[in-house]
Amino acid sequence: MTVSQGMEKARQRLFTILKKDAFFLGKIILSSGKESDYYLDARRVTLNAEGAYLCAKIILDMVKEDKFDAIGGPTLGADPLVGALGVLSFEANNPVNTFIIRKAPKPHGKQQQIEGPLIPDGGTVILIDDVATTGKAFVESLDVLTKTGIRVHKCICIIDRDEGAREAVKVRGCDLVSIFKAEEFLR
Repeated sequence: MTVSQGMEKARQRLFTILKKDAFFLGKIILSSGKESDYYLDARRVTLNAEGAYLCAKIILDMVKEDKFDAIGGPTLGADPLVGALGVLSFEANNPVNTFIIRKAPKPHGKQQQIEGPLIPDGGTVILIDDVATTGKAFVESLDVLTKTGIRVHKCICIIDRDEGAREAVKVRGCDLVSIFKAEEFLR
C-alpha cells in the first residue's frame, strides 16, 4: 500500500520536516537494544502541529477503504497520532474512534490496559506507531488486543527501519505498512 497521488505533496512535506527535525547521524542505542549509526526521533515531529496534521492526514488516506472500529496503538509513539486522527476524522465528517495501549494495566480503577472508547467484542482495529524497528511494540500491542478478542486488520508506522518489524507482525498474521522507509533518510 502506498500513499495516494493526492497525498504525495503531504508526504513530501512530512519527509522534509522529519529529515530536518527528527533525523540524527551518530551512534545510539535503540529501545530494542541494538546499536545504530542514526536515530529518527519521530516525536519531534508528531508532537508538532504541522507534523501531527500531516501524519494524520496521510494515515487517514491510507485507511480510507478499510473497515475498522478504531485506530490506535502503544503509548508513547501513538499518543500524538491518535489525537490528530480523531480531530481530522471528525472535521472530515467521518469520525473514527481512537485508543491507546498502556505498557501495563492501570493498577487502580477498572485496571484497563486499552484506553479510549470501548471497542466491541470481536471488533477490528488498525494499529499505529511512529517508528518500527524490531516490531516489539507492535507485537506486545497485538498480544494485548488479541487477549481481549480484538482483531488487528493491519499495522501502520510513520517510519519502518526495516530491521524485522514487518516479519515480526507477519508471524502474528498482520501486515505492516509504512509511510517511509528509514533508507529514504540515509540517501
